[in-house]
Amino acid sequence: MKLIDSHCHFDDARFDADREASYRRALSAGVESQIVPGIRSEWWPRVKRVCRQYPGLWPAYGLHPMFMDAHKDSDIPLLENWLQTENPVAVGECGLDYFIDDPDREGQCGLFEAQLDLAQRHGLPVIVHARRALEDILNILRHHPDVRGVVHSFSGSEQQAYRLIGMGFLMSFGGPITYPRARRLRHLAAILPLESIMIETDSPDQPDVDIRGRRNEPVRLQRILAELGTLRKESEQDIAAVTRDNAIRLFGLEKGFSPGSGAPAQG
Repeated sequence: MKLIDSHCHFDDARFDADREASYRRALSAGVESQIVPGIRSEWWPRVKRVCRQYPGLWPAYGLHPMFMDAHKDSDIPLLENWLQTENPVAVGECGLDYFIDDPDREGQCGLFEAQLDLAQRHGLPVIVHARRALEDILNILRHHPDVRGVVHSFSGSEQQAYRLIGMGFLMSFGGPITYPRARRLRHLAAILPLESIMIETDSPDQPDVDIRGRRNEPVRLQRILAELGTLRKESEQDIAAVTRDNAIRLFGLEKGFSPGSGAPAQG
């Protein structure tokens, strides 16, 4: 089976010691592709470097809401430049996070809207982070009806899920669905239309229940697939094929890729 990890921070320093081996483990398990979102402007170069080094890794660039203190006023024009010159497959990871201590809600919303504006202007999907903020995200997305994307590691309600589907958004699921106590999340993963779902690891974070407390990595996408097959009572082959097609369609991967570049071929 050919799988796409729709959200993996393979540039993270926690992979520095064994990145090559981790990449090979993923390939051997059928994980042929990874979407690698950027989260801070000073880290975008390492995303670019890793995606150029490893075929099948495709970059996205964005400004994550958990790093508001690190972002600068110049980051939005800088991001536009990167979108114009580096040929990413998405804008992100962006969004809202109200789970952190004393969140700057106004600042987060402004930054999120600025990135949605860029996505709309450049015809790119968005990779959205949402923790305890999905209602605000839905309200903001209503004002950007031409933008499509994915809410990664979805944890909202069934009603919110179907509102996102109505807006043309996908949801991705990862390690959290393997935890038996995550009953509501597991129910959603079981009942939502497969055409609205992608799978992810969010490596090196959000390990599945079998490696709880350890570093996550893309090879674990097989474990997510197996859990989704059990929850949905569908074949892993069918889920792999549909979620892969969903990722290809959302990120425009059918346009083709330059050998080893991790980015769509120009022209």
